[in-house]
Amino acid sequence: MRLYHKTLKGLEAMINIHKQVKDMMKIVGEMNMTITKMEEIILKTSINNWTTNATNITGISEDLWYLIQSNMENQVY
Repeated sequence: MRLYHKTLKGLEAMINIHKQVKDMMKIVGEMNMTITKMEEIILKTSINNWTTNATNITGISEDLWYLIQSNMENQVY
């Protein structure tokens, strides 16, 4: 009878551990999905920032070119 109770308690402990591992795997899966979404957002933001920076630099370059040209034309007259 004692052996039966020990075996039963051992099985219950194993079942509980199995449930905990299963719950942990579910949480890890959800965390992995969240991290993947965050990586996508960071990548999109990075690309958008790169595009914005490139556009700003191009605009500044065009403005400087215009100012230099205007200044040169003013000096000629």
